Amino acid sequence: MVDEIVAHARDEFPNECCGLIAVEDGRAMKLFRAANAEASPVRYGLDPREQYAIMMEIERSGWTLGAIYHSHTRSPAYPSQTDVNLAFYPDALYLIVSLQDADRPELRAYRIVDDQIKQVELAVG
Repeated sequence: MVDEIVAHARDEFPNECCGLIAVEDGRAMKLFRAANAEASPVRYGLDPREQYAIMMEIERSGWTLGAIYHSHTRSPAYPSQTDVNLAFYPDALYLIVSLQDADRPELRAYRIVDDQIKQVELAVG
């Protein structure tokens, strides 16, 4: 899924991309690409109807929301103040892929709870 996230970021460049990842027992099950309703190189937002449809599919499948991802097109893979302000899912990971160096995209994962940012390691495999 790391490759899928990077591909999504590249496909949407110069705008940010965004999407959701469903998990089961801590294991990623499905990546859902979403349209960036902001259509912006510096912000992202999911259309509420699209987000609802994705969340209903996750629930019907018996999964949970494990991660929310988006890209930073010209800045490091670190949550911006806007990202922190919009972190409404404390149980989800927030994944950010940076295309600041287009030849070497960087993906990092964070927990954002009560405006506190904590980087976490991703188990990929």
